[in-house]
Amino acid sequence: MQRENFKSRTGFLLVSAGCAIGIGNVWRFPYVTGENGGGLFVLFYLAFLVLMGIPVLTMELAVGRASRKSAVLSYKTLEKPKSKWHIHGWLCMIGCYLLMMFYTPVSAWMLDYFYKFATGTFKSGMNSEQVSGVFNNLMASPVEMIIWLAIIVVFGFFVCSRGLQKGIEKVSKVMMIALLVLIIILAINSMMLSNAGEGLSFYLVPDFGKVKNVGLGKVITSAMSQAFFTLGLGIASMEIFGSYMNKDRTLYGEAVQICALDTFVAIVAGLIIFPACFSFGVQPDQGPALIFVTLPNVFVNMTGGRIWGTLFFLFMTFASFSTVIAVFENLVAFLTDTFGMSRTKASIINGIIMFFACLPCIFGFNIWSDFNILGKGVLDLEDFVVSNLLLPIGAMVYLLFCTTKFGWGFDNYFEECNTGKGLKLSRVLKPYLKYALPVLIVIVFVQGFIG
Repeated sequence: MQRENFKSRTGFLLVSAGCAIGIGNVWRFPYVTGENGGGLFVLFYLAFLVLMGIPVLTMELAVGRASRKSAVLSYKTLEKPKSKWHIHGWLCMIGCYLLMMFYTPVSAWMLDYFYKFATGTFKSGMNSEQVSGVFNNLMASPVEMIIWLAIIVVFGFFVCSRGLQKGIEKVSKVMMIALLVLIIILAINSMMLSNAGEGLSFYLVPDFGKVKNVGLGKVITSAMSQAFFTLGLGIASMEIFGSYMNKDRTLYGEAVQICALDTFVAIVAGLIIFPACFSFGVQPDQGPALIFVTLPNVFVNMTGGRIWGTLFFLFMTFASFSTVIAVFENLVAFLTDTFGMSRTKASIINGIIMFFACLPCIFGFNIWSDFNILGKGVLDLEDFVVSNLLLPIGAMVYLLFCTTKFGWGFDNYFEECNTGKGLKLSRVLKPYLKYALPVLIVIVFVQGFIG
């Protein structure tokens, strides 16, 4: 059966960027930026995005485009006879399932909050205890979370069952364009608030006093980690879209475009959050507390807050769901490529698996709330395994596969990367990619455990 291609370059860029753009862009990047010296952190982040993120992204895309296969078969197609690189393909798929086991429920929370703001559950003048109570009640209700989870899972795999062009590309284009429009509208509104300047200063103006307190080394390693994790590289989430690409454009040029979109959303998210928080005297936080407690506290005290809250959670629903359907597509392609299933059958099987696999994360907040391993609940444990183990280790495997004679080899990777029009990867970078980049990935891996 002939493999589908993206209908347009715009479709590829929006789908791939949608996979990278997710919850972490909003609930982690702005806060970490503000706490690590503002503008100076952003400069380090951009530098490491160029030094780490873009090169590894080109490697995932190159393996996908050269093989025209999903994770497991991509290695089998390109590896030397009797070598075992394809074992990592299986680990990639485990990583994708594990990622969705906690990411899909969180996406369901976003949809739930969009519904709550749209229907008036959040009202003007609510106090902080009432706002916190809405989130606490959601966490305490497995039934409510399961209903929203089912909606996300069913709709996500329905989109995938429609195919690449008619399903994923078509839906992602609409969502991503709407997401970009929404984030600009929300940022403009925040920057027009009374104390917006104070929030912008905290966020973007370099604060060398804060850098000194935190430590320059900590600022640098935090920027390095953020630049690495923002793209979710190492578990073939991007590789699958490489397998649907044509050869018209260079991979280095496309990787730069994807990273630019991802960074744009991350930075503009801070333009929404910090002016709003500082204008209403609310301390910006990170993680779920920022999205589900801090910002709703701001919206309920803002003129037209119900509308702005609805728009914000519509934006967050699009940001999270674009990642969900991108990774769901990886799971569907895994079954169709590896076991010869139809798209419909692969979508149904994956939908059933994913629904039940997500339940432990949901139960971890209520009926299994006593579950604890190394001080982590279900969601935190799943997140730790994916973020701190599978992503950096997987990125290292892709790097070694593409740059050493034991794998696919640098010359093959280099040729695939530079096929087409656009920015070219210079051969001068070969020593850096082979010897320096692995050291940076090891630092990120170690930093994840220290943090």
